[in-house]
Amino acid sequence: MRNLIHLNHDWRFIQKDVGLPDTLPEDWQKVNLPHSWNAVDGHDGNGSYDRGRYWYAKTFSTPKQPLAGGRVYVEFPAAGQQARVYVNGKEVAYHEGGYSAFRADITDVCVEEGENLLVVACSNESKSNVYPQAADFTFYGGLYRGVNLISVPEVHFDLDYYGGPGLQVTPKPCEDGGATFEMVSWVTNADENFTVMYSVYDEDGEEVASAVRPADQTKVTVYVPDAARWDIDNPYLYTVVATLQRRNEAYDEVSARVGVRSFSCDPQKGFCINGVWTPLRGVSRHQDQLYKGNALTREDHYDDACIIKELGANTIRLAHYQHSQDFYDACDDLGFIVWAEIPFISVMNKDPEAHQNCISQMKELIIQNYNHPSICFWGVSNEILIGGISEQLVENHKELNALCKELDPTRLTTIAHVSMTPIDSPMHGLTDVESYNHYFGWYGGKMEDNGPWLDNFHEVHPEVCLGVSEYGCEGIITYHGPNPACKDYSEEYQALYHEHMAKVLDERPWIWSSHVWNMFDFGCAARNEGGVAGRNNKGLVTMDRRTRKDSFYIYKAYWNEEPMVHLCGRRYAQRAGETTEVKVYSNQPTVALYLNGKLVEEKSADKVFTYQVALEDGFNILTAVSGDLKDSMTLEKVEKEPSIYVLPEVNERAEGVANWFKLAGDLNLEAPMEFPEGKYSVKDTMESIAECPEALEIVQKAVKLATNFDLAPGVGMWDMMKGMTPEGMCGMAGSTLPKGFLESLNAKLIKFDKK
Repeated sequence: MRNLIHLNHDWRFIQKDVGLPDTLPEDWQKVNLPHSWNAVDGHDGNGSYDRGRYWYAKTFSTPKQPLAGGRVYVEFPAAGQQARVYVNGKEVAYHEGGYSAFRADITDVCVEEGENLLVVACSNESKSNVYPQAADFTFYGGLYRGVNLISVPEVHFDLDYYGGPGLQVTPKPCEDGGATFEMVSWVTNADENFTVMYSVYDEDGEEVASAVRPADQTKVTVYVPDAARWDIDNPYLYTVVATLQRRNEAYDEVSARVGVRSFSCDPQKGFCINGVWTPLRGVSRHQDQLYKGNALTREDHYDDACIIKELGANTIRLAHYQHSQDFYDACDDLGFIVWAEIPFISVMNKDPEAHQNCISQMKELIIQNYNHPSICFWGVSNEILIGGISEQLVENHKELNALCKELDPTRLTTIAHVSMTPIDSPMHGLTDVESYNHYFGWYGGKMEDNGPWLDNFHEVHPEVCLGVSEYGCEGIITYHGPNPACKDYSEEYQALYHEHMAKVLDERPWIWSSHVWNMFDFGCAARNEGGVAGRNNKGLVTMDRRTRKDSFYIYKAYWNEEPMVHLCGRRYAQRAGETTEVKVYSNQPTVALYLNGKLVEEKSADKVFTYQVALEDGFNILTAVSGDLKDSMTLEKVEKEPSIYVLPEVNERAEGVANWFKLAGDLNLEAPMEFPEGKYSVKDTMESIAECPEALEIVQKAVKLATNFDLAPGVGMWDMMKGMTPEGMCGMAGSTLPKGFLESLNAKLIKFDKK
């Protein structure tokens, strides 16, 4: 029988590219797996992180084989981003892609007696043919999901096909209440003496169906009467066990936990599971945590899933790559509908080898995760038009979509469009369903623009199943104030924004899914905004998982049926003024607010309860009460609120816009824009404009005012945004920019000759 051995302890690691060692280097750092060398610098705010080729080493004994001809594999659940593997000095594997599993048969290079030396050269260096190329998150390096040895007999379930489990199960519900289980396994080196015995077990461990097939014809369908459905509120799991049998002896065994469910999407009705129309409302999730990077344990993954369950979400978009099997398992257990995707993101590399890497990563994603009932959608790309559009890009998407359908005709395909993707773009209709990443109310426009935009698209494209794959805004729990506004990074504005968005989505059940960006703050070493560098702070929960921001609780009020009441603004602890606004989020019909034990007011409202309160001098205790539910906080009335509550650049940005127009002088900003030949303009890419330092300096100032991004060649977000034009960036900013801003920028640029 197969034996799985975890090789996670007592590794040696060196953060230098020293080359292949002959023996175990005792002077290297001792580490245990999971491990990432970017656990700190991947999000510590120092402006960059270490991207290099570094070395891991460990010794191990060859597992004893009870039968002659047995095989030994080394398995890597992931290695970021490229890995070259050696055993006893011989290369046994090379893998490109930092998020999927791969294996190598190392039998013939292992020694029977003594220790073997396993060495891995792991690299998170940029490589032109490996995705992701450029994106708004840290590309952590390391062996961050551990390493395993797998010992199997000579005849065994396949371990060589794209890291897959060697077993594929397709449960299908029947109209009579039962279900068929279509099962197929792949066996290596079998002869006529071998058979595969399939057994289906219910959650009580009782066998409910079985079948036996010859090892060279393993496909079979069994029937389970009165089959329980896997559903969001009742994620019932069956276990399918495939046993490789030689007469009276079991040689090898693999298993899968599967669920019986049906699902579909309709442009007018949204998402349907098991015949019930159910809008998918949830979050996106990145896989890193504070000062762990992406080197998470199984417990870390389950804890994340439980926090999302507490929120009341029923769907998770796993951005922007293949996540850990531990997290997919948690989603199966807890009843989440999952969107799983590959890191084809932001910019398409024209190199045909890069497209082959997309194909390889898609094959790994689907083959390795086919059996998870939580996964209902395969995502083909994210915001890919940031790098521009081409016929080849469209064709590549068609090929990826066809590949998904070939490998898995049971699930739907989807795509996440960048906000400026035109409504008439050829990118529409390429996948079964579609979604947009919209940040109206943060990067551009007003939050009130979201509803009308969605309604207009729905009217123009009644045939498209439309979702919202990303939306959100930064919320830093240091910043507070009585008048929250876009780009102030305050916890109050983030909560106000999500109040609006939760209502917009609740009123439009035809939106098949929505995913908050993001559930947790996450590492992005290139970012530097809001006074918290190195991170994207749009999470509903802080990166250390310690603090649920107020915005977390507005969704809990909408999505979690468990009775709740939450007082907002507890970190806005020192307040000035005669009165202050106090909000309560609750899914109850009425809430009473008490100040120092005295009733302020009892109100009826839908989710958001707002009170004007006159605080007494000094400390005040506020209590929100709804039936048996209570929540309290303490606020202090002060003469002047702490300066730390306001981000200094908030005022600087407003002053910067005013100064920009002063510098525009006597320009006629209402005249049609001109684009003289041989001159720069707002239609040129950032990469082109960068050839003229004077023009680039002007555009950098404009971009900072329009989007709050610091853009400089080779630094920060440059690789992701260098293909964009100032016109496109200002288009994203929309109504947040004053009239004439783009015209004034163009008027300045056309003064410069193209290099």
